[in-house]
Amino acid sequence: MNKKIQEEKRPPVCDYEGSDYQSRFWETGGRDYEDRCEAIALKRLLPRRGSLMLELGAGAGRNTLRYRGFDRVVLLDYSRSQLKQAQERLGASDRYIYVAADIYRLPFVDGLFDASTMIRTLHHMADAPAALRQVRSVLQPGATFILEYANKRNLKAIFRYAFHRQGWSPYILEPVEFAPLNFDFHPSAIRGWLKQGGFHIEKTLAVSHFRVGILKRNIPPAILSGMDSLLQWSGALWQLTPSVFIKSTLEGKPTGPIPSNPVAFFKCPECGNSPLKNEDQILLCPSCGRNWNIVDGIFDFRGDKT
Repeated sequence: MNKKIQEEKRPPVCDYEGSDYQSRFWETGGRDYEDRCEAIALKRLLPRRGSLMLELGAGAGRNTLRYRGFDRVVLLDYSRSQLKQAQERLGASDRYIYVAADIYRLPFVDGLFDASTMIRTLHHMADAPAALRQVRSVLQPGATFILEYANKRNLKAIFRYAFHRQGWSPYILEPVEFAPLNFDFHPSAIRGWLKQGGFHIEKTLAVSHFRVGILKRNIPPAILSGMDSLLQWSGALWQLTPSVFIKSTLEGKPTGPIPSNPVAFFKCPECGNSPLKNEDQILLCPSCGRNWNIVDGIFDFRGDKT
């Protein structure tokens, strides 16, 4: 197929290159409550131990230190500037591998990772099922996948719809794009896509029950997140919060050892060939001839991006 046609068929990508998202949204944006709630949810869902974690949409590494039970963590984000911030946050360590790539074209060999997370990332996916299929392809049998998604059937949306304050229905399965490349999803749609991909859903947590301005301004985040912690288990019965976490697993047992050399992790996202040849800060695909740069310790698979 002609390369131009392939490019046109790819879903658009939300690019945080050059963004101050980490400082503006998390550090000074009054999001301590949400961060604490997500830390609680991850602690409840993460396996105690693992070999190789794939953090999809890692950004500046806000959650990366929470994966302490894993020997190595691959941080993937489309933005190289976000990954540079993560490098500054985490320091020099062979434990962390930084990859700039498109989730719709993951540059990894099949069945590589024994766990993956996708936190605050799916809501930027115009084709969520396609993104989830990519995740499925790079996970080992028996792997754990922890997904967070923005829930369209939350209490605020239900009340706004009931009182004609919003035009879209929180009850229909289709995602709603409330801002460019920002989507809310119906819980049943997410569960359906995961099951179609062969994932077995083990736990569901309802998160951020008290994401209301007046509460966040008047109640300390530690107390508010502690209250949220008591209610997160309600996700097994219903999902009415703006954020939902799902832990799912794949059937089977791991098929073999994980390579020790990170270069062996990769395939060419253009043609699917592996292995790639490592030639002085360039990964060369012997099949299609594409070059993929290694810049400042970041494996860059974004195509023509510089």
